[in-house]
Amino acid sequence: MLVGRGGSGTVFFAHCNLRCVFCQNHQISQGGLGTDVDTDTLAGIFLELQVKDAENINLVTPTHYAYPILLALRTAYERGLALPLVYNTNGYESLDVLALLDGIVDVYLPDMKYMDAAAARKYSSAEDYPAVAQAAIKVMYRQVGPPVLSDGVAQKGLIIRHLVLPNNLSGSYDFLLWLHGEGMTDVALSLMSQYSPQHRAGEHAELASPVDSHTYQDVVEYAVDLGFEHILAQGLASADEYLPDFRKQAPFSQKLQQSPAPTRNDFKSNK
Repeated sequence: MLVGRGGSGTVFFAHCNLRCVFCQNHQISQGGLGTDVDTDTLAGIFLELQVKDAENINLVTPTHYAYPILLALRTAYERGLALPLVYNTNGYESLDVLALLDGIVDVYLPDMKYMDAAAARKYSSAEDYPAVAQAAIKVMYRQVGPPVLSDGVAQKGLIIRHLVLPNNLSGSYDFLLWLHGEGMTDVALSLMSQYSPQHRAGEHAELASPVDSHTYQDVVEYAVDLGFEHILAQGLASADEYLPDFRKQAPFSQKLQQSPAPTRNDFKSNK
């Protein structure tokens, strides 16, 4: 939905405002792996991605760099940047920052990690995460609405990711009920099966195992039953494919890099 033929122009930002014990990107999110650049260089990176026919500019974990990113975008737009902008976030967002992004971001791609404050505190050191993320997602929806596609690639709209955790620690059913109650069944809903006990997950017995097929399929079927219009489901093999090594030039697996882009046919739909 974001990749298309040209691929998504993904730009990862180091560090994170959460401390998830199971983070698969911990090398950059908590280890700080990355390269310092100024705003002019960042603008050049955006423009280079456009020259390479990227479908969009995909800002991954951008929240804590919002101001310099906006400066870089201003420069890039002055130099001809014309790609959709994807704001790829963990969902732990300031409403003040989102207000600044109104009219600039085309596609919001937030996580909704937990519905329970105790789980958010224990596994991500952010007890207020559920309330903050819910408020942020509602603002994102008001700004961009449901997804608008061109040739199967999102040009605008809200795509929400939800990683299904073992033992329902992510509150998957409560999350789906909340979205349904808010009237957001027309968002694109990415239900992810790719959980793998990475980083410090082994310190918690309840997080020590991957999600089994029965648990995951029950969540997908529940979403279908609630009437969600666009559901992107994953195969369980994705748990291995989505484990990056950011010390490499190509961090993700070769198999994942060569896999075809998701299309409308990859979505379970009630339409």
